[in-house]
Amino acid sequence: MISEDSNLDIESTQKLKDDKAFLGHPKGLGFIAFTEAWERFSYYGMQSLLVLYMSKFLLHPGHIENIWFFDWFSAHYNETDPKALASNIFGDYAAWVYMTPLLGGLIADRFMGRTPAIITGAVLMALGHFLMAFDPTFLVALLCLILGSGFFKGNLQGQVGSLYAQEDNRRADAFQIYYLAINAGVIISPLIVGTLGETKGWHWGFGAAGVGMLVSIVIYLSGLKHYPKSVIEKKKEGEKKPPLTAEDWKMVGILVLIVPVLAIGLLPNQEIFNAYLVWGDRDFNLVWNGNKLPTTWLVTLDSIVSVSFLAIVAIFFRWYGTKWKEPDEITKIIIGTFIAMLGMLCLVMAEVTKGADGKIGLFWPVMFHFVNSIGFAMVLPIALALFMRLAPVQLIGLVTGIFNITFFIANKTVGKIGALFEKIPTVQFWLLHAAAAGFACLVFIGLKFALRKKFATVEG
Repeated sequence: MISEDSNLDIESTQKLKDDKAFLGHPKGLGFIAFTEAWERFSYYGMQSLLVLYMSKFLLHPGHIENIWFFDWFSAHYNETDPKALASNIFGDYAAWVYMTPLLGGLIADRFMGRTPAIITGAVLMALGHFLMAFDPTFLVALLCLILGSGFFKGNLQGQVGSLYAQEDNRRADAFQIYYLAINAGVIISPLIVGTLGETKGWHWGFGAAGVGMLVSIVIYLSGLKHYPKSVIEKKKEGEKKPPLTAEDWKMVGILVLIVPVLAIGLLPNQEIFNAYLVWGDRDFNLVWNGNKLPTTWLVTLDSIVSVSFLAIVAIFFRWYGTKWKEPDEITKIIIGTFIAMLGMLCLVMAEVTKGADGKIGLFWPVMFHFVNSIGFAMVLPIALALFMRLAPVQLIGLVTGIFNITFFIANKTVGKIGALFEKIPTVQFWLLHAAAAGFACLVFIGLKFALRKKFATVEG
């Protein structure tokens, strides 16, 4: 199968350069961006409901016994409490969503091509969302969503780059527009999917997520004529890729070493979709004008704040760099993990200042979202930039896959730790997350000094 990442012929290249119909960019970018926006609408809407749905409804008598294959599936968790079991299942689901794109990308590159892979993934994900509406097909639905994400996730992102000729300097701006569209879907999904699920019925929410995925499919298919055709990239006779050196492999080893530390540093942020929602649903004072606000709106709050601080942090360092020397990536990550630790301490304060009625006001939870979002903005995107800078040019694809393993480890760990939520005091639970961020901060400080020369060699 011909790769769609191949070089474009002269006629196609000129056509793409002349295409400025979508905000100064090719029309195809608009279709791809809104395809991803609706996929994120479906994914985050469903994810904002998942733990609440399992812990409050599905994993209780009258429903749990209806789930196909559940006795076999749940045996290895060794948990009977619905909330602990829900946390473990959520962790595994959220982890594997970040592992399967490695396989989906390989299948697309070697056999299917990106467009058929994307369509296959989208159809599987739509099916998965609709199957969530029925107790028996719950595990089948999760499997469809995991496999569908594997085909869809990385392959669609790869098509953004293929819209531009190699020397087209609009490419960087295109990814900013792409991520802006993604976050628009993330922000509105809990308001619609979450609200329907919590107020009208769980299956209404999952159905809305399925409809969103169908909209995504329609948008993507509508834009097919605006995506570039793949062409054969002819290898010049005698051309060989430069061989990997010992230093290249050492650098890959360093990046592999960073992955689990980075995963530990991300635990506070990843817990937002798990035990944090269960805690908020139980203890937060979410009543407004006599009506309880949907718990899933906390996800929208976090999305809005996160998007804002991603932009604010980028602008701040751009300004900072005009006056002083901008910190390197490791230093920014150190600062970010330290700030993430402070975010966890906001949740500790929320618990210790709980009212006499057992309810928590929203001041400290809102402060958590603000502080954590600053830390997150200085960890995740900065870490990705670090990985891309240090990666040997021959192994960019492999290193991207290695980076995504961070989320596999983080979400798998969140599932295990989240199961402790009702087994230990709440203050200790959040202090555990603060300790995780603090531990990552200390390790990154050690790595900065231990590998200073290695990083300097790559930089220079």
